[in-house]
Amino acid sequence: MPPPDQEFDAIRRQLEERRDRTRGRVNGLAEPVERGTAQGFGKRIGDGTVEAISRLTEIGVGSSLEEGLVRTERALAKLDEGTYGRCDACGEAIAPARLDAMPDAVLCVACASAQRRARAPRRR
Repeated sequence: MPPPDQEFDAIRRQLEERRDRTRGRVNGLAEPVERGTAQGFGKRIGDGTVEAISRLTEIGVGSSLEEGLVRTERALAKLDEGTYGRCDACGEAIAPARLDAMPDAVLCVACASAQRRARAPRRR
C-alpha cells in the first residue's frame, strides 16, 4: 500500500536531494584526472598504474551511481504519475518496509530478485 498523501512531499524531497547528490558525484567522476596527482606504490609499478587502478574503481562506482540515479528519477516519475509504491514489473504493491528502507525502490522484492538472477552470469 502506498504511503498516505501527506508523506509524498517528504518522500519527494528526499528523492530530489538524493538525485541532486548523485548527479553531483557522477559529474565529479566525469572530470578528467590530472596526470601525476596520484601516489605510486613504489619503483616496481609504473607511473600510470595508480591512475589506471583509480580510474577502474571510479568506473565501477560511477556505474553503480548511475543505476541509482535511474531508479531515483523513476521513483520521482512514479510520484508524478500516482503509481509510487507499485512495482514496475508486476504492478503489485511494494512492501512499506522496503519503501522505508529504499524510497527509490520501483520493484517489489520478488521482481527485484528475479531481475538480479536474470542478470547474474551463469557458472559453468
